[in-house]
Amino acid sequence: MSKRAVLEVIALDAEDAIAAQAGGADRLELVTDMAADGLTPTVSTVAAVRAAVDISLRVMLRLSDGFGAGDVSRVVRAAREVRGAGAEEFVLGFLDADGEVDLAAVQQVAEALDGCRWTFHRAIDHAADRDALRKQLADLPGLDTYLTAGSAAGVDEGLPVLLAEASRAGEPGYEQQLLVGGGLRLDHVPRLRAAGIDGFHIGGAARPGGWQGPVSVDAVRQWRRVLDVCDQPPTPALGRRQDVAS
Repeated sequence: MSKRAVLEVIALDAEDAIAAQAGGADRLELVTDMAADGLTPTVSTVAAVRAAVDISLRVMLRLSDGFGAGDVSRVVRAAREVRGAGAEEFVLGFLDADGEVDLAAVQQVAEALDGCRWTFHRAIDHAADRDALRKQLADLPGLDTYLTAGSAAGVDEGLPVLLAEASRAGEPGYEQQLLVGGGLRLDHVPRLRAAGIDGFHIGGAARPGGWQGPVSVDAVRQWRRVLDVCDQPPTPALGRRQDVAS
């Protein structure tokens, strides 16, 4: 196996953040309004979460439902405001009406982040050509992760794409970490981990009570436990030894 798998948990507030860290999360994705699939949280929420936990925190830069950038100057302003509240890592991604990457918008926001690390989110799963998108974004500063299910329909449908992209790791456009999320279940983990994928993102799976309830320490801990088991090297079979040449 490669490095220890990263477990990222969606948090809506400081309570979620504390529970996620206690359960073994490595990183948070901080958003608001999951009815719109996650929008930029308030400055006060960012500051409260940053004060409550010391694990990595990625803040969503998205001001309305859908994958259009809207007024890019507003997105840039939001980025500067949450940076002022302690945010150092981000999540973003914009498409145009044809499903092509809105390169101008992404570049403008990325430039405003001054090299901060960021994730291109599941807009990639709605793109007309995900390979072309990756290659267009390949050299943007700070981009180190793609959050993807491999398909707009979720991991069940996207598994072949995820495995194919994992096999291309290191190629131009494929240097970034794959962070798998979107209908991700525990039973997906062993196969994804065996393919070398080492990033996992959960939202609803961390909340047995649904989005109206808080993150569950026990639910996050269960994911951490499964990932840690998959990270262990296989135990050599008993009774077998390597042949020695005579």
